[in-house]
Amino acid sequence: MGSKMKKETTLMYALIPLLFLIGSLFYAIQIAHIDVHIPILVSAFFAAGVAMFGLNYTWNEIEEGLIETIKMALGAIIILMIIGMVVGTWIQSGVVPTMIFYGLKILSPGIFLPATVIICAIVSVATGSSWTTAATVGIALIGVGEGLGIPRNIVAGAIISGAYMGDKLSPLSDTTNLAPAMAGATLFEHIKHMLYTTIPSFIISIILFGFLGAKYTGAALNTELIDGILSTLGGNFNISPLLLLVPVIVIGAVVMKVPAIPGLFGGAILGGIAAIIFQGASLGSVFSTLHYGYSAESGLAMVDDLLNRGGLDSMMWTVSLILCAMILGGIMEKTQMLATLAMKILSVAHTTGNLILVTILTPIFVNSIAGDQYLSIVVPGRMFKDAYAEKGLHPKNLSRSLEDAGTLTSPLIPWNTCGAYMIATLGLAPWTYVPYCFLNLINPVIAIIYGYTGFSIEKIDKPKVEAEAKV
Repeated sequence: MGSKMKKETTLMYALIPLLFLIGSLFYAIQIAHIDVHIPILVSAFFAAGVAMFGLNYTWNEIEEGLIETIKMALGAIIILMIIGMVVGTWIQSGVVPTMIFYGLKILSPGIFLPATVIICAIVSVATGSSWTTAATVGIALIGVGEGLGIPRNIVAGAIISGAYMGDKLSPLSDTTNLAPAMAGATLFEHIKHMLYTTIPSFIISIILFGFLGAKYTGAALNTELIDGILSTLGGNFNISPLLLLVPVIVIGAVVMKVPAIPGLFGGAILGGIAAIIFQGASLGSVFSTLHYGYSAESGLAMVDDLLNRGGLDSMMWTVSLILCAMILGGIMEKTQMLATLAMKILSVAHTTGNLILVTILTPIFVNSIAGDQYLSIVVPGRMFKDAYAEKGLHPKNLSRSLEDAGTLTSPLIPWNTCGAYMIATLGLAPWTYVPYCFLNLINPVIAIIYGYTGFSIEKIDKPKVEAEAKV
């Protein structure tokens, strides 16, 4: 049976599923107060219906597109499940309790928030993964911050700011490699060019977190609570600096370019071995923790809330959200809806400043609609590459803008894969942490300012750009 000739995906056809999605998300979040999974999935099949009955796509074509898009996220899904296992065994083994124990002894409220940003940035540069940073030192720092009387949302903002700063600049990061590949730049010229926007954003963030930390310095430190946490941790776990070798080994393995999946799985196994050696856990209990997470009654509710978590099962809510978002993103990508929306935005980019502006706004838009940071880099990268060449702009301007917006805003959106991950890993409520993600909010603004002032916007002769594009 021959298929009908496809219609052009006009702006109207692209906007119909978008408006339906916005309405569905508004109802779910503001009225029904339910998870966004089903509204996103319903919106995905609504978009498929528009494509089939309005644009003459077949279901087989749509299914092929969504499956290809899901494949893009499979690596992240596997990592997510393994990190759940890492969290479980690192708590059971005493790794996370040891980090919290020593952190409470060393860090004070005044320096804690700036130190959190710096620590997470260093770890993220070394590993190339904001997710790994959040799931390891991030969880420990949440515990330390709460022990010091600093609200979890503020600590999470510092963790995310530092983690994404490091992820953005790390040559080991997948998005740091993806952005120049889409734009036509090289990896290291891309990283060097990002320093212009990232370093000022980082410095401003450190200053802002310093002011926030100063607020807690003047407050009376709840030494009774901290002593209670320390004694509870010491009474339930064998605290030893030797346990810190586990995260050091895992971070070292990633730095030595061990692939993320086996490296992190090795971290989960090392945590299980450490649990047997240091905490006297049985092999069966380690397997149970890998699957269902760590569970214990320490005698202090705050410690229980912090440590009773992890395991493969703990990540299934987030995995299902990722799959729903990727189904929607895949359908809209396959049927040219995302491309049509991006091209409409590009039509107003008559100046370099406007082009940078729409390049910043489009990844944010795709992050919000498609729910995936990879699509927020791939789709605008494809669409805007020729526009940059026509204006004689070096491809690294495009690659930098893709990361300034696509990578950094992804954890701010609760139904985005990165946002859902940070919420699940750090134990957050949607939106509440966003105002404190200073670096993620400041960096895109600085990028837009550079676009209109021309600062660090490197131009190149059009023939040279065309020659490089052919290589």
